[in-house]
Amino acid sequence: MIYNYLLEILKFALAGVGVVYVAFYLLKPYLDKSESLQLMELKKTISSQTLPLRLQAYERIVLFVERANPANMLVRLNEAGMSAAQLHSIVVTEIRNEYQHNITQQIYVSGRAWAVVKRVKDDTLSVVTNAVKALPQSATGLELSKTILAHLSHLEDHPYDIALKIIREDIEGLL
Repeated sequence: MIYNYLLEILKFALAGVGVVYVAFYLLKPYLDKSESLQLMELKKTISSQTLPLRLQAYERIVLFVERANPANMLVRLNEAGMSAAQLHSIVVTEIRNEYQHNITQQIYVSGRAWAVVKRVKDDTLSVVTNAVKALPQSATGLELSKTILAHLSHLEDHPYDIALKIIREDIEGLL
């Protein structure tokens, strides 16, 4: 009698486990689909909120690359009667300030785009510093400008155009 009673309990327990097992595997695809839809909706919401910030960050780093381009910077900063050492100092300060002003943009841009920004900064500082070292101490700002621009004109690929191309590719990947 107790044996029959335990057997009945075991039957009901196994049947219950079987029903739960079948129900779980019938509902699993629905639950997975629901979870993936919620995840896509979350990503869409986050993307719609961060996309304007990311595009603004890319605008700022494009502006930095354009402002760091010696062809633009030297015209903007060079004044008549300025010595090469003075111009060098102003250019270095300007590049570093611009970079520091835009450093927070790295949060919103890709690692590749930020690496380009850092490379532009470092290469520009290097070109300007090497050019001033190659000139005599009595050189004028105009001579420094000519030396820098001559160096850039001898390059096969213009580094600032390459930087802008890489940044544009990243922007296209966002849209």
